[in-house]
Order: sequence, then C-alpha cells, then structure tokens
Amino acid sequence: MQTVTAVAHRGDPYRFRENTIDSLRSALDQGADAVEVDVRLTRDGVPVLLHDATLERLWELDRPLRALSAEELRGVTAGGVPTLAQALAATGDSRVMVDLCGRVDRRFVERVMDVVRQCGARERVYYCAGAEAMLAVRAADPAAEIALTRTTLAPPRPALLAVVRPRWLNYRFSLVTRDLAAHVQRTGHLLSVWTPDTRRSMRRLLDLGVDSITTNRVDVLHALRPQGTSRLPASHSGGATS
Repeated sequence: MQTVTAVAHRGDPYRFRENTIDSLRSALDQGADAVEVDVRLTRDGVPVLLHDATLERLWELDRPLRALSAEELRGVTAGGVPTLAQALAATGDSRVMVDLCGRVDRRFVERVMDVVRQCGARERVYYCAGAEAMLAVRAADPAAEIALTRTTLAPPRPALLAVVRPRWLNYRFSLVTRDLAAHVQRTGHLLSVWTPDTRRSMRRLLDLGVDSITTNRVDVLHALRPQGTSRLPASHSGGATS
C-alpha cells in the first residue's frame, strides 16, 4: 500500500474545536503532513479561520462574521478564532492548504496573500476552492500553488485548466474511481481528495493511488501508512499543464 500526503481537515476536530490553534497543533502532533484551514475576512478585512459565515455553530453566537471587526471577534470568542497570521505562526514549517470560503473577490484574495507574504509562508501555502476563486488566485499570483476543487465528475474545461494551471485536482472522495484516478494522472496533475473519515474509505483511496487525502481523522490515516514514511510533494509554482 503506497503512502499518501495526510492533510488534516480544519486541524484535529475530533479532539479540539475546528480551525483553532489547538486543533492545528494537535493535528501536526498526530502525524499530519499539512493542515487545511478555512479562511474568511472580518468586517475590517482581516483574514481569520472560520468555515461558516456566522459564529452560531461553533461559538453559539448568532453573529455574522462580516459584521464584526477583528477586535470585536476577539472579544466575543475570547480570542478563540485565530487570524491567518496566527495560524501560520503556529504551524511552523508545515504546509498549509488555505480554503477560501464564501464570496471570493480580488480584495479577499489580495488580503489573504498579503498575510501569507508578510509571514514568509509563500513556499508552504497552497490554495483550494472552486473555479471562480482559483481564477482570482491565479490572477493575483502567477506562482501560487493551486488545488482546484471539483464537486462533480464533469471534467474541468481545458480552457479553465490552461488559465488556472492547478497542481492538484481536488475531488470529493466519493467521486473518485480507478478510471478517474488514472485520468488525472494522465493529465499530469496530482489527485487530492476530501474528506473520508473511515478506514475502509481511506484504504480504498490508497489502493486507487491518490496523492493526498484530507480528513478529519488524520491520526487514523497516519496509522494506515507504512511507519516512518509520507509523501509530501514539495511546493511548486505554476501548476501542471494538460
């Protein structure tokens, strides 16, 4: 059974609240090669880690993030929602997959990339989301590493691939078949999948030869790999061509 890049989905959410510093650190302690985080902007344009548009599910506060400044957010969550800068500092030299959530426009992308650059993290950060968001990322940075998220089996349009130049094609795990895996490999892309959490699903994907698995149970995935090994492709500028 081959090894695979183990990406921790929002950190280690079975042990700690997702997208928090404790969750990210725990995931790395459990053997993650990289962590995936969800990023949105506060009212005053600060990138922070939060998947939902509101604080209701995680923090039991019926407040939309876009209505809060970064300072107000710190106050109502007791500092529990980290900024992207804090997350990058907490993850050391580890790779970070940044999922751009919600409505993505040029201002959003520029603010996120400004923080990544200021933190000296360009070489270890890569970006994932759908076509519209990844087009904005590519326009902002010709060298950004991109994982183009796919939610259907419809193949990405050649024109889209030519512009976005993703290194990874990032599929919902239930869509991945042997034929799809072989096709992605033929195009020269790496195959990333999200988010299987059972051993059975992980083993199936490992057998299919996927390159990366994003999971909420990174400790389980790590245990399925041969001990002492991982496969973490180095950062890459510009993506694959098809």
